[in-house]
Amino acid sequence: MQPFVYNALPARVIFGSGTLSQVGHEIQRLGCSKALVLTGSTHSKKGEALRTDLGELAVGLYPNAAMHTPTNITDAAVELAQTLGADCVVALGGGSAVGLAKAIAFRTDLHQIVIPTSYSGSEATAIIGQTENGIKTTQKTLKVVPEVIIYDVDLTLSLPAQMTITSGINAMAHAVEALYSTECNPVTDMLAEQGIARLASALPILAQDPQNSEARSDALFGAWACGSCAGMVSMALQHKLSHTLGGTFKLPHAETHTVVLPHSIAYNTPFAEAAMARVARSLGAATAAQGMFDLAKSLGAPYSLKELGMKEEDLERAVEVALKSPYPNPAPLEREKLLGLLRDAYEGNRPA
Repeated sequence: MQPFVYNALPARVIFGSGTLSQVGHEIQRLGCSKALVLTGSTHSKKGEALRTDLGELAVGLYPNAAMHTPTNITDAAVELAQTLGADCVVALGGGSAVGLAKAIAFRTDLHQIVIPTSYSGSEATAIIGQTENGIKTTQKTLKVVPEVIIYDVDLTLSLPAQMTITSGINAMAHAVEALYSTECNPVTDMLAEQGIARLASALPILAQDPQNSEARSDALFGAWACGSCAGMVSMALQHKLSHTLGGTFKLPHAETHTVVLPHSIAYNTPFAEAAMARVARSLGAATAAQGMFDLAKSLGAPYSLKELGMKEEDLERAVEVALKSPYPNPAPLEREKLLGLLRDAYEGNRPA
């Protein structure tokens, strides 16, 4: 056994069906009594219902969470929280709502209770990503770790099949990078393999039967496992490229991860063969890159940046932005090779 360092995050996790009913108890358990409920526009009605259910424990609703956590949205939410005298935030929704809760906590130290409705996994990490003036930046700090994560399988039953698939592959990206991270360890390796395997088996079922509660439970657990990996180790090229494409070129987050992941895997495979063998095994595929590409394509997910609205003439700029502040990565980051990666992703070529 090789030496390793393992850092666990201090979060309370509640997993099951019908667990949304425990939000009020968790607010009081934190010693709070004035929660600001956060959602995006998609979940505003659910947010209003939650606010009503919480009664006097909720002081308001902010329904404007947005993808990639724009700082101007955070400005408005923080102002509302301070005006209402909120002592905690309750985020209900996907990565946008969770990201806003983190951004508020980063500025104010308010307690967070987050209730994910997708598989992004960001709720289980100490990473905050924010976008300002078209540039998305990330940092890692325990200040943004939610005090409580409530996973309610029932809330994912209405997640559309297409969003289910891209959100699930987004979660897999966390686990893939954890396996070749400079901080990888036996605990995160185990979680990563289990998370990828659970999602790889659940997503084909959910593509055909989105209401399958057993597959939903497996997918949600897989997303937590994958997100937990990202919370305990550093990320690399996959996340750098996806953050660049999303923050600078306004591409959708989960879909971008879905398109880029097979190609970042192919780029890193010669320098992380043991990690990629674990990914392939978890997918039940011969190779990690082709297995991930084939899974996404077979499920009807987007597999080219062209489909997402990326312009070919912007590929070189994307490489330049990504190289300005690169993340540690197994393979050396070479401009022409990165441009080749993005060109393959743009065209939707199956990795060699």
